[in-house]
Amino acid sequence: MYTADAKRYETVEYRHCGRSGLKLPPISLGFWQNFGGADVFETGRSIVRRAFDRGVTHFDLANNYGPPYGSAEENLGLILKKDFSQHRDEMIISSKAGWDMWPGPYGRGGSRKHILASLEQSLTRMGLDYVDIFYSHRPTPDVPLEETMGALVQMVRQGKAIYVGISSYGPERTREAERILRAEGIPLLIHQPSYSMLNRWIEGGLLDTLEELGAGCVAFSPLAQGLLTSKYLDGVPADARAARGESFNERLLTRENMMRVRALNAIAQERGQTLAQMAIAWALRDVRVTSALIGARNVAQLDDSLDALKNLAFTPEELRKIDDQATEGGVDLWRAQSSET
Repeated sequence: MYTADAKRYETVEYRHCGRSGLKLPPISLGFWQNFGGADVFETGRSIVRRAFDRGVTHFDLANNYGPPYGSAEENLGLILKKDFSQHRDEMIISSKAGWDMWPGPYGRGGSRKHILASLEQSLTRMGLDYVDIFYSHRPTPDVPLEETMGALVQMVRQGKAIYVGISSYGPERTREAERILRAEGIPLLIHQPSYSMLNRWIEGGLLDTLEELGAGCVAFSPLAQGLLTSKYLDGVPADARAARGESFNERLLTRENMMRVRALNAIAQERGQTLAQMAIAWALRDVRVTSALIGARNVAQLDDSLDALKNLAFTPEELRKIDDQATEGGVDLWRAQSSET
């Protein structure tokens, strides 16, 4: 039987999520990759155990994480039942809806039908009565924002979600979503945007907006889908997502991107960090970023990422050097969504 590390909270400085009373770990674990039915269950289970033992309390999912769709939630449900039944109140579990999930006109988007049906399905797969955070996974301009936000309000009032958030919304749509929720007495707790040294779009107004609104920020893909790691420094490994033709496209490995990545790797080495550790620390340098959302293929990879917390400080000179290289790399797969007005 799993016994959690008694010292798991001693070395982690949890961060307030905006102006709310909720605190999140500086690094959260995402289930986008490596936790589906096509992956080894016991490997995922060991990653979750290790993360919890190191103070990670926030576990982030979506209805269609897998593959196949839904299997990441199913696997988390099994892990919760086997190992974490007595720790549920120590955990923040989030899920989302909006991207494609099932066939037909109701299987994706921001309609009340899709959002509420997705929540019920997610709760069933995970064996839970409620989630701590439920997100509108993406803006859907063909659906009135009042309808999407109304679905989030309904799930809070039903006690099936404690908090609600949005993902990949641009600044103006974020303001409007917050206004609609606030009018119903429900705060916008959190926004989950993509953010990395090669994808800095949130610095162009979204972070200022979230600060003004009092909402937290969980930055996903701080490693640019693996580009900001040592994985691609010497080419494309056979087991990499780029080689398998998955969410990371090999076309992103341009000469310009790799020159910047190698320069950033040299800065990381000077700091005594891996490139991944520096990339995570850099994303957390702004206090408005509540948490960096990472994935992990195995426990060793998880530990490497979590060790970023051992050195979060940057000198002005280090930040200047990073800024010289940390420019747009074309890795934002969600740019069209966040650019919607």
